[in-house]
Amino acid sequence: MRPKPERGSAVVDFVLIMVLLIPIVLGVIQVGLVMHVRNTLSAAASEGARAAAVVDADPSVGADRTRALIRAAIADKYAEGVTAGFELVGGMPGTVVSVRTEVPALGLFGPGVSLSVEGHAVREDVP
Repeated sequence: MRPKPERGSAVVDFVLIMVLLIPIVLGVIQVGLVMHVRNTLSAAASEGARAAAVVDADPSVGADRTRALIRAAIADKYAEGVTAGFELVGGMPGTVVSVRTEVPALGLFGPGVSLSVEGHAVREDVP
């Protein structure tokens, strides 16, 4: 008995593997994109809170600084939901900068995933 020829079976194997591998790779890339946006927003909010925590600064300084950092690092649309205010931070007077936005869940388009991050800083006091 002669074995059956396996000519063309590599193409079938390749297609079967790629059907599984491509969505996994795209999913990992998308998670990386969402995490990058979240970390950038968090860093910008923290920097904005520190900018508003200095003596004689008001919360708008922190919100403006946060918007500028987000616009420089990512895009203008992510800087629209920035708010800032004075609150207690660990029992001390402080500033809080909040950023709320949506990140596309499927590549650069599609339905959005809601993100909300905050940056906190204790206000400086004049001795």
